[in-house]
Amino acid sequence: MKKYFPFFQNYKKALLLAPLLVLVDVACEIVQPELMSKIVDTGVMHKDMSYILRTGGLMILLSLIAIAANVGNIYYSSRVSVGFASELRKGLFDKIQTFSFSNLDKFSSASLVTRITNDVNIIQQVIMLSLRLLIRAPLMLLFAVIIAVRINLGLATIIAVAIPVLAVSIYIILRRGLPFFEKMQRRLDKVNEVIRENLINIRVVKSFVREDFEKKKFGRTNDDLRQMAVRASGMVVLILPVMQFVMNISIVAILWFGGNKIVQGTFQVGQLMSFITYITQILMSLMMLAMMIMTLSRAAASSERVLEVLNTQADITDSAQALEKNLTIRYGKVEFRNVCFKYQQDGNEYALKNINLIAQPGQTTAIIGATGSSKSTLVELIPRLYDVTQGSILIDGVDVRDYTLRNLRTPVSLVLQQNELFSGTIRQNLKWGKPDATDEEIIAAAKDAAAHDFIQSFPEGYETVLGQGGVNLSGGQKQRLCIARALLRKPIILILDDSTSAVDSVTEETIRKSLDNHFPDTTIFIIAQRISSVQTARQIVLLDNGEIVASGTHEQLMKDSSIYREIYHSQQLNGATSV
Repeated sequence: MKKYFPFFQNYKKALLLAPLLVLVDVACEIVQPELMSKIVDTGVMHKDMSYILRTGGLMILLSLIAIAANVGNIYYSSRVSVGFASELRKGLFDKIQTFSFSNLDKFSSASLVTRITNDVNIIQQVIMLSLRLLIRAPLMLLFAVIIAVRINLGLATIIAVAIPVLAVSIYIILRRGLPFFEKMQRRLDKVNEVIRENLINIRVVKSFVREDFEKKKFGRTNDDLRQMAVRASGMVVLILPVMQFVMNISIVAILWFGGNKIVQGTFQVGQLMSFITYITQILMSLMMLAMMIMTLSRAAASSERVLEVLNTQADITDSAQALEKNLTIRYGKVEFRNVCFKYQQDGNEYALKNINLIAQPGQTTAIIGATGSSKSTLVELIPRLYDVTQGSILIDGVDVRDYTLRNLRTPVSLVLQQNELFSGTIRQNLKWGKPDATDEEIIAAAKDAAAHDFIQSFPEGYETVLGQGGVNLSGGQKQRLCIARALLRKPIILILDDSTSAVDSVTEETIRKSLDNHFPDTTIFIIAQRISSVQTARQIVLLDNGEIVASGTHEQLMKDSSIYREIYHSQQLNGATSV
């Protein structure tokens, strides 16, 4: 729970005032039945109108104070709960930004969305209810029991029987019902995952006419959630009828025994009225506590999921040595020394094995290989999106782990296989990597990426608004915008991960020439499927099963590598299809 304390820091005053106002509310309300009893037994029985008016006036005044205190409590409770939830969501979002790819591999994106929205909302509701009911219910219960015992010890024994019966019943119901809430949250994750996956791939769904299949898949997942929700709520709603049964039996017993005492002259009508009111307060307080326990238990599942994110330590962070030296990259010479990598550190299967490679500034290193040969993984190790398992990667002779993440990643531009664009204008997307870029720099980068002409063809030009993920662009247009965004940063190291697969050969050649002419000192890595795209590279690396099986120029590989020759001739025969 200590993890949550920082999120309350800005709401200390409200956190203190909310329970204090509950105390005022309870104090005003707990004396009301006693005053009512006096009005009946003293004012009405003795026909003392003056006493009735004075006591009635006091009851009205206390009611007004209670209303004001209750309104104040609601205001401050809302302020604390809403503020806490806002800070917690921000804390979770900030935490997720520190995660490495390996951290993110442990959580599905749908699960993270559920945790940062639904789970936080549940915790927010609990804080709101806690500041109102969790304090109010025990106080009302305590004071009502004390006053009821003081009014009549004999009748109070009915409470001594009712409370244990009710407590045991509630315990049995909650014990059986609460585990379903945790399962319900996991099934909600699955529903969100199905929705997200469908919306992202909606064009594929429609192109393959798979709407009915997707409907059935969502229907099954949604039905699983519904069934679990019914089981969870079905158990918990039993509390209310049990509560009403115990309350009604208790009131009937009090009326029976209390009525006999009135007939015998040992008890007064006003006292019986107030006693019944206090009994009702006691049982209602127990019901509120039961509902709070249920809510807290449900929130415990959400809290556990939130804390799992907050307690996750980022795998890749700045070392003390890196922070102290604060080194920067100047030239961009990249060297892999006996690098091995596996995704699961406790697993046995290596994605990359014994990688030894040097990429010089001003040179292009091309990486080719079959699907699944870990080409993308290799370049993702350079900016420490993952960390090597064995060996080391050096830039300008310094281990990448000895740079701060900011100093390491700022001079590195990486265009991933998935061309991710954000909602907003084309200009905003291009400036995303360099917020202070001038119009001249933006246009120059767009021209280098062969994107300027198609941008200008839009009526709004660079102010054209893109849909989510760039849905109103073609695949080739998205690729060129992503390349322009990377070039705008004037990188020392540029990594293009199959970034021209959706453009024609003429456009690809235009981009290649722009890189040669305008980025002569940049260390460039190109992952490609087509050998024709990279055969002019200074160094071509052939990966197979996570190992370098050949490297050299196109001419050298055609002479020395049978695998390379086979791939090349196969692509020539098939019109340069993918490897």
